[in-house]
Amino acid sequence: MSYETKNIRNIALLGHGNTGKTSLTESMLYVTGAIDRLGKVSDGNTVCDYDAEEIARQITISTAIAPVEFNGHKINVLDCPGYFDFVGEVLYALRAVEAGVITVSAKDTAESVAVGAQRSWNYLKAANLPVMFSITKCREEHGDYTKALNTLKDKYGSSICPVTIPKSDGTGVIDLVHNVAYTTKGNKVEKGAVPAADADTVEELRAELMEAAAGATEELMEKFFETMELDEADIVEGLKIGVKERSVVPVYATDGMTNMGTAAMLQGILDYVPAPEDKSGDTTLGFVFKTISDKFGKYSFVKVLAGKVNGGMSLHNVRASSTDKLGRLYTFTGKKTAEVTEAVCGDIVAVGKMDWKTGDVVVDSKEDVTLPAVVLPEPNYSQAIAPKTKGQDDKVAAGLAKLGEEDVSFTLVNNAETHQMVLSCQGDIQMAVLCTKLKSNFGVDTELKSARVAYREKIKGKVEAHGRHKKQSGGSGQFGDVWIRFEPQEESDDMIFAEEVFGGAVPKNFFPSVEKGLRNAVQKGVLAGYPLVGLKATLYDGSYHPVDSNDMAFQTAARLAYQDGIPKARPTILEPIGKLFVTIPDEYQGAIIGDINSKRRGTMMGSMPAEDGMTTIEADVPMAEMSTYTIDLRSMTQGAGSFTCKFDRYEEAPGNVQQKVIEESKAEEE
Repeated sequence: MSYETKNIRNIALLGHGNTGKTSLTESMLYVTGAIDRLGKVSDGNTVCDYDAEEIARQITISTAIAPVEFNGHKINVLDCPGYFDFVGEVLYALRAVEAGVITVSAKDTAESVAVGAQRSWNYLKAANLPVMFSITKCREEHGDYTKALNTLKDKYGSSICPVTIPKSDGTGVIDLVHNVAYTTKGNKVEKGAVPAADADTVEELRAELMEAAAGATEELMEKFFETMELDEADIVEGLKIGVKERSVVPVYATDGMTNMGTAAMLQGILDYVPAPEDKSGDTTLGFVFKTISDKFGKYSFVKVLAGKVNGGMSLHNVRASSTDKLGRLYTFTGKKTAEVTEAVCGDIVAVGKMDWKTGDVVVDSKEDVTLPAVVLPEPNYSQAIAPKTKGQDDKVAAGLAKLGEEDVSFTLVNNAETHQMVLSCQGDIQMAVLCTKLKSNFGVDTELKSARVAYREKIKGKVEAHGRHKKQSGGSGQFGDVWIRFEPQEESDDMIFAEEVFGGAVPKNFFPSVEKGLRNAVQKGVLAGYPLVGLKATLYDGSYHPVDSNDMAFQTAARLAYQDGIPKARPTILEPIGKLFVTIPDEYQGAIIGDINSKRRGTMMGSMPAEDGMTTIEADVPMAEMSTYTIDLRSMTQGAGSFTCKFDRYEEAPGNVQQKVIEESKAEEE
């Protein structure tokens, strides 16, 4: 069926992990007849969690799209991951929707709002998108809608506006806007009068609802103060305006396993979520917000921002400066596809076999249209990744490149200095999923270990060293002889080469050879094999042979002088120091500072207040102590903390650290 832009709604289901997003999506599909049986996450048979890793872990890893048809409208439901490792999926999904529905569990929201819900609120605030809450699991044991609602009110204030509440007998919900009750039986809903047992509660909450709706316009406010009453049409109008302006946040009571409240919430989405902006007559403009690339093919999911997309039309990819002719178009319900001929403005469509990447902008002209970039958190959890079978490094790199077409939130760097491939992710779950997919999709077993830290070496003393290379084996021989003064310098990390040779002891044409030999030598320090920095080397004497001296002989002589002199010049190991900024709720400040000081050898530089009861701590921390900080911070703050850590400078490492680095280097060589 084809829908006009005004009859399309796009929403993202967000929230903490295990709060019922996928079950709610499943219920929406079931209630609207898109599926004929209700799957369960625990049984691994839901529409949206279809990936093998999602089934095994019973969590959502990748945003899934589930279009539902309800009362003559199409609602594109984007079921987003709740675990922080997969935040990239969430942030890109928000570019394809006009509102977010945050799920909070009626079982777990009695005391505080879950961190994942708070983060979702902040993401929607940053994107200036309307918010709705769904209090889920209302029918489960220990589920308490009223406590969860009061927690939301305590956290977010008067904007929180209940629209449906559970019936006291647990058989359905009461719609406060229309003052009716709905009884749920399977996927059917029966409409009836508000039960007498709930009448007083409904009267009190309807008064709050009317007041919230009245605040949308002066006209509604005047009408409300005159009569202390608004009719249903007025309430709907006021809530719709308030939701769009983010001054009203509707709250729905739901239970995905029993379908309680699902239909009422779907109607609320139609009533209050803004339709996409209608730019159907404009130049076609699309944003690629998601990519699937697997053994069955590659699909690019496009939100049509203007115009319409037809199969067979040509679109210009702004990033790649290429024009591509489209093949077949599809809608996805989980992994199930249906072919379509076009997608109108505001709709979501999947295009097969395109060389597009997540984040690409496509237009039907050659204009360089730009959209604001999606800013992802830095992937701060890094490990060295290697194949268990030697010679399969290319296979690992190729597999991760392919997986990177789906998930743009991780990075892979081939570190030439440490000779390791370093995989950086949002957390350990994301990294584990990538390794599992490398094995299942690309047939390569991998192993992870801590990435080597890029230490440096430097001398603290001044020495004079002699290097002499003489070789005679019939015919022309080799001869190079140098005296070099080595000393530390602070001007540059790069070696400074100077010469003070008098009387032609070493001919000028061999000066570059000596310098080249030394530059090759400083790539490997004498303590643990790390590059030597901050060195000044002055060639001040030597000798040569008119026949046997050559470029290679003087390079070798310089290296011998280096090997002779540097161990006597009080060499030391420098470690990289990072500038750490940690943002945490105020109550964790003491624990975080203690951890930085005691466990990470950090130096506190100060703190400053951040938004919403948060504090940002600044510290200088050795990078070697930060490899597990993503996981440790998450544990210490129940997921509420975030951080950045960027390399700042090198400093001399403590003696015990130096000894450990030297021992590890020797073990590596052996």
